[in-house]
Amino acid sequence: MAERPEPAPQSEFAVKNGWNREYEAFDDFDLPTYVGLPTFMRLPWVPDAAELRARQVDVAIVGAPFDDAVSHRPGARFGPRAIREAQYTSGSIHSLQLGVEPFEILKVVDAGDANVVPAWADRAHAFIYRKVREVAATGAIPIVLGGDHSITWPSATAVAEVRRPGSIGIVHFDAHADTANEDWGVLAGHGTPMRRLIESGAVKGSNFVQVGLRGYWPPVETFAWMKEHGLRWHLMREVEERGAEAVIDDAIAEALDGPDAIYISVDIDVIDPGSAPGTGTPEPGGFLPREILRAVRRIAGKVEIAAMDIVEVAPPYDHADVTAMAANRIALECISALARKQLDGHPVRFTPAGDR
Repeated sequence: MAERPEPAPQSEFAVKNGWNREYEAFDDFDLPTYVGLPTFMRLPWVPDAAELRARQVDVAIVGAPFDDAVSHRPGARFGPRAIREAQYTSGSIHSLQLGVEPFEILKVVDAGDANVVPAWADRAHAFIYRKVREVAATGAIPIVLGGDHSITWPSATAVAEVRRPGSIGIVHFDAHADTANEDWGVLAGHGTPMRRLIESGAVKGSNFVQVGLRGYWPPVETFAWMKEHGLRWHLMREVEERGAEAVIDDAIAEALDGPDAIYISVDIDVIDPGSAPGTGTPEPGGFLPREILRAVRRIAGKVEIAAMDIVEVAPPYDHADVTAMAANRIALECISALARKQLDGHPVRFTPAGDR
């Protein structure tokens, strides 16, 4: 939206150089993506929970710039900023896949980042938990940009608590199960969050579904623990043999076998590294970008979504930003699917128990 600026200056040099002419000034939302604060899709920056509640925000972007729990290549602390910057459009947008203008239908904002500092993992997880919880408690759906995958433990825990007395199931897209007991003695590494999440009781193992597993990890004993706790999974081989849509429909049914809503967790390494090289633990043989985008649209458009996280985007390993672009589009596809759902008469905003 353009608006009239303050009166043009009439100084000698302004007049001489033609800088005193009246020009239209544009709202921040409509400025080019490289101008101003790099919020997600140029959306308003609203870090205050009270304002989120007052605005009745439907979806809020949250950054979790933490990667001190990685086991291989670091760099995901730069993921949230890279994901926000990996866009070429601004202003109102139109989804060709879903036929909606999501920002005209939903109230979407960027709620800023958790108060993370380096080299202090316990503190980082605590502040990620607090940030996601305060956002979710306003009724907005958090879309959390990581960060390494350890952030799912505090993030999903926060969402599960806000959703009580209801419960959440998780659909976890990843090349790796992330259910190890420890990473070289560390219990809160990026290879352990799903075990911590389930052992804590925040989420039931029987409502935890993994899609896209492949390669050579985890070891056999980890799968034994997964079986014991009722986890369900779909190897990439199954996606290849049965097709992604059939697998996704099964994953939805399994995750919602009791719970009221789904938390989607997307490790960007579920995508083949040829299409998403910027990650800490690349694993050949994964999804194509179009397959994961369609899967996210399918889930978000079909069932109630409690939250989503997108993790392990490590920009230093991708000179062309294609990994960050994929992550940006995953978030945008979720938002567009939610907009389509609301336009079709199914509100997406959550009403916390204390507000009912």
